Amino acid sequence: MRTEQSENLDIAPFIDRSLLGIATPEMVEQACEEAERYGFAAVCVNPCYVRQVTALLHQKRPQICTVIGFPTGATTTATKLYEAQEAMENGAQELDVVINIGWLKAGKIDDVHREIAEICESTGLMVKAILEMSLLTQPEQLMAAQICMDAGVRMLETGTGWSGAATVVDVRLLKELTKDQIGIKASGGIQTHDRAVELILAGATRIGTSWGVDLLKQREQDSNKS
Repeated sequence: MRTEQSENLDIAPFIDRSLLGIATPEMVEQACEEAERYGFAAVCVNPCYVRQVTALLHQKRPQICTVIGFPTGATTTATKLYEAQEAMENGAQELDVVINIGWLKAGKIDDVHREIAEICESTGLMVKAILEMSLLTQPEQLMAAQICMDAGVRMLETGTGWSGAATVVDVRLLKELTKDQIGIKASGGIQTHDRAVELILAGATRIGTSWGVDLLKQREQDSNKS
């Protein structure tokens, strides 16, 4: 049910404009143009395009974001560190890092913590830890969130979008755990304006989606009908 709060919510500043599938330089340029035009929070691309995005968004509002260990989180720590440091050198301001889910499930808690902490410490950038909530039991979700918070991340992210959609339940759980100390990014399956609003009202401070412009157009169309 729509409320006055949801009707008046501007979702544009929450959106990380994602482009993480197969993409061309022309598609990257379009994503950057959209982010600047609509006032999105960030553009999130694969590492090979960080330098291009840096050139396009230099001194502009949207942040330059890339992914590390994407999408499985199962590359070696040395590889993730190299990816993170190279991304930083190429101009990245934010890193969406997939945690090693297999390690977490195997109880290798110290290894998961050490890996994330090293990335946070070595780059000093905003690190968003991708937890892949849909693949975890609730005890594992709680453990993953606490490990990443202890390691120094500045945001917890529900998932890659490759293993299930972000849910209001997941966001509410992360909000309860974080107590507003760090941010929450909801990613995966967010293809409608109403869905984005639901997640923001549940506690999401960022929305990861490749549908950002479509969401805003849906809102405009709904406003014209009323």
